[in-house]
Amino acid sequence: MTGGGEWVEAGASTAREVAELVDRAHRACWSTVLASTVRLTRDLDLAEDCTQDAFVQALRTWPDGVPDNPAGWLTTVARRLALDRLRRETTLRRKLPLLIEDPVAPGDSERPTDPLRLVFTCCHPALARDSQIALTLRLICGLTTREVAAGLLISETTAAARITRAKKKIAAAGIPYRIPADDELAERLDVVLTVVQLVYTAGHVATGPELTRTDLTGRALELAHLLVRLMPAEPEPEALLALLQMTQARGDARVSEDGELVLLADQDRHRWNVNLLAEGVSRATASLQRATVSPRGVGRFALQAAVAGLHVTAPSWEETDWHQVVRMYDAMLLRWPSPIVALNRAAAHSFVPGADLNAILEELDALSNDPALKTYSYLPATRADILARLNRPTDAIQAYDEAITLTANDTERRFLTRRRAALHP
Repeated sequence: MTGGGEWVEAGASTAREVAELVDRAHRACWSTVLASTVRLTRDLDLAEDCTQDAFVQALRTWPDGVPDNPAGWLTTVARRLALDRLRRETTLRRKLPLLIEDPVAPGDSERPTDPLRLVFTCCHPALARDSQIALTLRLICGLTTREVAAGLLISETTAAARITRAKKKIAAAGIPYRIPADDELAERLDVVLTVVQLVYTAGHVATGPELTRTDLTGRALELAHLLVRLMPAEPEPEALLALLQMTQARGDARVSEDGELVLLADQDRHRWNVNLLAEGVSRATASLQRATVSPRGVGRFALQAAVAGLHVTAPSWEETDWHQVVRMYDAMLLRWPSPIVALNRAAAHSFVPGADLNAILEELDALSNDPALKTYSYLPATRADILARLNRPTDAIQAYDEAITLTANDTERRFLTRRRAALHP
């Protein structure tokens, strides 16, 4: 979102109203303002400081009148603050050649590709992969360090250390702020796609009272579209976009009229966005066809899109081809051995007719020893569901208690609490 007019409320003047507007602006415009300021400064810390200061200035200034284009106002203020800082600092002479290298034309305060430039800068191969992901979530999403830690299933201290380390490496190595040349794209592609998916996931199940943060899901979709335009012949960017579109198409059906979570099994499929769903399925099919003849073979995003396609094209939850879903997860584990993929496979396997639920429960118990899943609420929630289906309500209640404690989303917490209350030991 660039102009931000969709969320501006005319006549807002009280401190509380302005604070709400600035909060909405932060969600909608953070990455755009930051990316444009980084393009000017080539200094992540300076750009981040000036972007944050621009939002602080908005809190002071907007009570006198909210600008027609909040994003443009914030970008102009952040860039002006950055230029003032550069002029005052003794490093101006060193910075000057970089500023000249990419001049800003009149009225060119932002470019559509700026956020993508920032993603590729953060995902430079000189950085460790875990630092690449943490830094991008911080800068592109504007997530707090705590939210980054929650998304990556790591401690807040570890997340902060990764972000700091990555910034220092970018500054020390002089990593350029640009979209890489064609021959450099392939080595960064997987981590860039991973980051975009994590951005979407952070919005799909948000931290706090809202189930969804549409600013994050929208930003991920925009970045996925940009990646497809940048690399039209590559199957994995299109597969990721397909996956996000099929997930987004079910968005309205995820929440009931009273604001409660509705699982895929119980969703009214007539509420799905038919046009977005059709586009997602078409893209998933095309990406799979291209992947089968690619030297790199079928990638993990194509497989994830295939799983999503199996769900959305099934006439109902009960008629889902669970055998094929499990086969997709088996292939995914070969390409991307991850405890989360193993958990999703076990959950899908539990719905295969005649599946041995006790054996699946043993798989889940083994996964509970994996450090990456220690704080992942979906593991105990999945265990609770299977224990309930095995008619072990006391154990299921205990698993639900663990999941309720671990979840960071209020809507999910209410859903789990209702599930727990329905059990009678």
